[in-house]
Amino acid sequence: MLISKLSCSLVGQTQVISIAPGSRAAAAYGVNQVKERFACNYGLNPAFRARLDDGRLSVSGTDPQGEARIVELNGHPFYLATLYLPQLSSTEDNPHPLIVAFLRAAVGVRIQTT
Repeated sequence: MLISKLSCSLVGQTQVISIAPGSRAAAAYGVNQVKERFACNYGLNPAFRARLDDGRLSVSGTDPQGEARIVELNGHPFYLATLYLPQLSSTEDNPHPLIVAFLRAAVGVRIQTT
C-alpha cells in the first residue's frame, strides 16, 4: 500500500519539517525549515519513497527522521500535498504560506486561460 498507518500517531504533535531547496514548498515558505501541527495517523509507506523520487511526484519536505511530510508533482502549476493541515494555523490576518501559494497559482492559471 502506498499509504500506510504511521508507526505512531501524529495527531496533535508539532514537528520541524526540512524543506528541499528549489522546491515549490521552499518558494512558498521562503525558508528551508518550518514547524507544523499534525492531525493524522497515516502517511507515505517508506517502501515507496524511492519510486516517488524517481518519478514526477517527489518528496520535498521531511521530518527529522527523513520521513516524507510534503510531496510535489513536478511540472504541475500547483500540486503539493502535506501530512499536516495548513488551514489549522491559517487566519485571515496571517494566511498560511501554502494557502497563499495555492491562491497565487490558481490566479496564474486563470489569467493564462482567459
